[in-house]
Amino acid sequence: MSNDFNEKNYSTKMDKSVQSLKKDISTLRTGRANTNMLDTIKVDVYGQLMPIDQIATVSVPEARLISIQVWDKSNIALIESSIQKSELGINPQVDGQIIRLRIPDLTEERRKDLIKILKNMGEKSKISIRNIRREANEDLKKLLKSKEIGEDEEKSNEKIIQNITDEHIKSVDEKVELKEKEIMTI
Repeated sequence: MSNDFNEKNYSTKMDKSVQSLKKDISTLRTGRANTNMLDTIKVDVYGQLMPIDQIATVSVPEARLISIQVWDKSNIALIESSIQKSELGINPQVDGQIIRLRIPDLTEERRKDLIKILKNMGEKSKISIRNIRREANEDLKKLLKSKEIGEDEEKSNEKIIQNITDEHIKSVDEKVELKEKEIMTI
C-alpha cells in the first residue's frame, strides 16, 4: 500500500456501478420496441448459452415490433422457446426464418411492476456505491493507523470520497427518474 491515497480508483468503481445500472435499465420494457430488451435472454445453442444477437440479426422495423432474422433454421425453435420462458411476457410469432415480437401496450399494473423493479435496480446500485465508499474509508483508516497519512489528510480525503459518492448517487437517481417517466408515458 502506498501512502498516496487515490480517490480516482474509487470513482472509477462507482462509475462502473452506474454503467451497470444503465445497462440493466435499458432491458426494461417501456411499451416501445428496443433491441436491448433481448440482452438478458440467452439461448442454448451449439452447446453453450449465447445472446440472441450472436445467432440472429435483431432490428426494430416499427415502434412496437422487434424483428429477429435467424441465421440458422435449426435455432428458430430454440430462440422462440427462450423468449417464451423469459420475463418479457411476449409471445413470439414465427414466419419462416423471421421471428416477430409485437410489443403490446403496457397495462397500468405492469407499469407499476416495472417501476418497482426499476427502483430495486436503483437501490442495488446505490448500495454498491455506498459499499465502495465504505471500502475507501476503511483504506483511509488503515493508512492513518499505519501513520502513512495524518488525521487532517484522512478527513479531507473522506470529504472528497463523500462528494464523489453523492455525485454518483445523484446520477443513479436521475437515471431511475428518467426511466420512470419513460415507463409511465403512454
